[in-house]
Amino acid sequence: MKFKKFSEILFCLVVLLLSAGNLSAQTTREALEKKRIELRNEITRINELRSSNKQKERSVLSQVEDLDQQIRSTENLIKVTNQQANLLTNQISANTNKISRLRDELEQLKEDYARMIEKSYKSKSTQSRIMFLLSSENFLQAYKRLQYMKQYTNYRKQQGDEIQARTEELQQLNADLADQKETKDALIAENRQTRAQLEKNKKAQQDLMQNIRSKEGEFAAQIRQKQQEINKIDAQIEKMIRESIAKSNEESGSAERDVYELTPAAKALAADFVKNKGRLPWPVRSGVVTSRFGRQPHPVVKTISINNNGVNIDTDPGGKARAVFNGTVSEVQVLKGANKAVMVRHGDYITIYDNLEKVYVKRGDVVNTGQELGAVATSRTSGKTTLHFLIYKNMQKMDPADWILEM
Repeated sequence: MKFKKFSEILFCLVVLLLSAGNLSAQTTREALEKKRIELRNEITRINELRSSNKQKERSVLSQVEDLDQQIRSTENLIKVTNQQANLLTNQISANTNKISRLRDELEQLKEDYARMIEKSYKSKSTQSRIMFLLSSENFLQAYKRLQYMKQYTNYRKQQGDEIQARTEELQQLNADLADQKETKDALIAENRQTRAQLEKNKKAQQDLMQNIRSKEGEFAAQIRQKQQEINKIDAQIEKMIRESIAKSNEESGSAERDVYELTPAAKALAADFVKNKGRLPWPVRSGVVTSRFGRQPHPVVKTISINNNGVNIDTDPGGKARAVFNGTVSEVQVLKGANKAVMVRHGDYITIYDNLEKVYVKRGDVVNTGQELGAVATSRTSGKTTLHFLIYKNMQKMDPADWILEM
């Protein structure tokens, strides 16, 4: 009995493990497909931007930066597509083995069922079954024989049902296998086309890079000048934050200038903001991160470092900046060289939405997650619609990628 119970428990564990494996594979498939679609949309957006800018006077440096972004996105797409194809290969192999096993089981079931039917008809006609009952020595024996005959009939039905179920399972697996092979072939074909486009873009980038190398000093000077402009904008933003903290604290009777004095409600809001770290929505409906947080080598002229206190997100023309969390608009300012900026306070956390041409909110407004704050400005020279997005805790800079879902 103990052995039987142990076997039943072991069987249940195996079923649970197999179910978990199937769920994990399904989750992985869905995540990879979602990522592939996002990357394809990203590449399409960059292509459209490059096409719309072909007639504009744009620097070689700007063209190479766009190509570099497209090449990185294309390489990521190839990587994700390969992962999908490899996952399908494993699933096809597993299904092939399962189909082979099911066929063997089905054949065995059919043979067992045929022997049982043959034996049944040889040994028991309707008349002989009646005689089998009538020849019982007493009522109890007749009842037991009747129960035996019912069990035997039920067993035959069960065997027939099992054969039907295995047949249907086999047919479904065959259909799934055909679909998986078709999907894999489509992914391989897509990867072939993507690789061809990647090689074309790399060739175009190499041609432009030759021009850059011959004038590297000139381009390095352009990058430094651009970084100086960014530093001036960042200084304006930090001044805005410091003044906002001082103003808020002054209203509450505190002399602290760099850290918010928090009410119980503000503390609760900040705690909710922290709880959602890594799950906050994007500050635009759709976009591509073109410059990440922190100090890093320039993507084209590697000898020059650039710094970003937030992230730059290229979005569609007419794109809207959206609040990533509930909060209160603490400042709306015009920044020299960066259009308008909206600062939203979440306790002692701050999100800033910079480079807006139109603003839909004012200081003191309470905003909700996803609420539109303003329209992102489109550059007349580059044709790009870029949001500069930042997150601070008091005066401490934070990497938005740690807070925003899948950034």
